Amino acid sequence: MTAFAWATFAANLGWAAATALAVLLLTFAVALRTGVHRIVDVAWGAAFAAVALVTYALSAGTGDPGRRALVTVLTAVWGLRLAAHIARRGRGRGEDPRYAALLARAPGSRAWYALRMVYLLQAALVWLVSLPVQAAQYAPASLSALAWAGTALWAVGLFFEAVGDAQLARFTRDPGNRGRIMDRGLWRWTRHPNYFGDFCVWWGLFLVACDGGWRPAALCVVSPLVMTLLLTRGSGKRLLEQHMADRPGWPEYAARTSGFFPWPPRGPR
Repeated sequence: MTAFAWATFAANLGWAAATALAVLLLTFAVALRTGVHRIVDVAWGAAFAAVALVTYALSAGTGDPGRRALVTVLTAVWGLRLAAHIARRGRGRGEDPRYAALLARAPGSRAWYALRMVYLLQAALVWLVSLPVQAAQYAPASLSALAWAGTALWAVGLFFEAVGDAQLARFTRDPGNRGRIMDRGLWRWTRHPNYFGDFCVWWGLFLVACDGGWRPAALCVVSPLVMTLLLTRGSGKRLLEQHMADRPGWPEYAARTSGFFPWPPRGPR
């Protein structure tokens, strides 16, 4: 079996960084023109898809063709679905309150502050979190059961994300639900089915990378760990629940519904 292509993988790290940076800088230019920075959320998923596709092109003749195709398709499907969903959700709406609050604290130029604190930071996170996607494509070993286990975990994650997003969109479109807490479907089992889905997607992709060899995969374990921290302690669950804390019905919903991992709702005490 051919050894892992460390030299070409190292070169790919630079190209992946350049790809993520290019996507986010292009998004920054569009945001400056439109005056709305919420578009960066659309670029998040699209940047991962771009990194996967660039890596697929660069790894030709190096990694196992099956793994290269598998991890590229999984990443592109996840990233482009997320980008399309966020684009539809934000169509015709103004600035996201999170970015409005962030830019209100800018010590000087808002544009420069947004570039540093939002766009460059997200480009760096895309590069870091996508390490398993990059490493998997340079592994020469053939696909085995571990890769399919990772694919199954990815599929669970995509289900929770896509179905949870669709259920929430349908709920919010109904005027009769205005001011109410979404507690139906997957949202009965977890307060954050979409964040739990992200968690499964990235640990699944990490398993696909592990299938290509434990030494390169060991360098990438930081990626799903960082994504998990973002989802649970960073800009995901924590910030959203702070925003929802004063909404009528939220304390009761939080008391009976799992905070992250799906679990049957608790009955009244």
